[in-house]
Formats: sequence, structure tokens, C-alpha cells
Amino acid sequence: MIFGTRPVIEALRSGADVEKILIQSSTRSPQINEIVQLAKEHEVPVQMVPVEKLNRLTRKNHQGVVAFVAQVSYQKLNALVPMIFEAGMEPFLLILDKITDVRNLGAIARTAESAGVHALVMPSRGSAMINADAVKTSAGALHRINLCREDNLKTTIQFLKESGLKVAAVTEKASVDVWKANLTGPIALIMGSEDIGISEEYLKLADIRIKIPMLGSIESLNVSVAAGISCYEIVRQRQMQE
Repeated sequence: MIFGTRPVIEALRSGADVEKILIQSSTRSPQINEIVQLAKEHEVPVQMVPVEKLNRLTRKNHQGVVAFVAQVSYQKLNALVPMIFEAGMEPFLLILDKITDVRNLGAIARTAESAGVHALVMPSRGSAMINADAVKTSAGALHRINLCREDNLKTTIQFLKESGLKVAAVTEKASVDVWKANLTGPIALIMGSEDIGISEEYLKLADIRIKIPMLGSIESLNVSVAAGISCYEIVRQRQMQE
């Protein structure tokens, strides 16, 4: 976390991976305007908040602005996907639709890296920040797997489909069991948020909907567990083809 207008401006100018910026709602100054403009240029989310929220984050003179610098670096998905194809590999991506729990994010990253997933794709807004807890839970996997942060997941899914990837949504609303679906070839799995699952607009874009059968009285699995089961079903099907 960094605070104060000048440190935040310098972080943005230097190209640091800034997760998001919180600005005091009532603050207006040339420096704040510059921060907003730089954030827009670097596609960094900006949130206007009451001063009380900033005061809870730091007791020092924050000058109306607090920024969170990422502990990891992000890749451009539109450059990464062609690189995977050019390397002679079939892309295997995981799209995380507003996963908000840092430990779930870390657990998913650990499993995904182990299963050979090429990248985690997350929305710029509404997702868990990658902090020390997330990195620890991932056992370092968040430093080893490609991470992509996208402004618009709908556009991202459309891009992946146009690039030749099959998009599979893992949801209890599906009728096809995960191990009965054809998950071979270039693929992107969508995993939904902990509370509401996958957004309806993304479900509509998916090429296939798959589910993990629930044989007990609990209606759903933890998202990190569901991601692990689904990823390793893809691993199994790919190994069957070899």
C-alpha cells in the first residue's frame, strides 16, 4: 500500500502494476486529476471513497489517495494466447468471475499451476486483490503462473472463442457431468464467484456448461475445490489422447 499524491503519481508513471486506487470523494486538486488521468491510461481501477475509509487504512497524511501495488505482474491476454499457440501448445486458461476470497484465489492458483494451466484471467474490478495471504495460500504459484487482468470479461470470452478456444462454464445449472463432456483441445474454464456463481451473461457465451455431480445434501462445492476437479479432468482427457 502506498499513499500520498506524489508517491502514487510516481508509481503510475514508472509502470508499476497498481491493483486499484482509492480517492477521497471530496478531494479535488491538479495532482488528483493527474492520478485519475494516469490511472485511466494504465487501465487501473479508481474508486471514490469517504475519508473515513482512507483513515482506517493509514493514520498518516494520505492526502486523499491510497493505492495498492500488486505483488505480481500481469500479462496481456491478447498477446499471451498467440504465444501459446506459436509454442505448439493448446491453450488452457481459467477465467475467474469475481472470486473475492484471497485464500480461494491462492488455492485455485496452486492447483492451476500444478495442472498446467497457462493463465488465470480475472476482471479488473470485483476480484480479490493478490496480497500476501493469496501468495502464501498459493504456495508461490501466483509468482509462477501467468495472470491477466481484463476490463471486460464479456469481450475477453468473445476474443477467446474467436481465437479457437472452447469456453466451458462450470456451474450447477448444467446438465452434463464434467467427465462426460469433451474437454479436449484449446479450452478456457469459467469459475463463478463464491456467492452467486457465474454471471448470466457469461453463461450465455459459454460453448458448453458442465457440472460436478453432488451426491450429498450440500448443493455446491467450494470454488477452489470445483476448479481442482475440473482442471484435472482436462488433464486426464489430454493424457488419454497421448
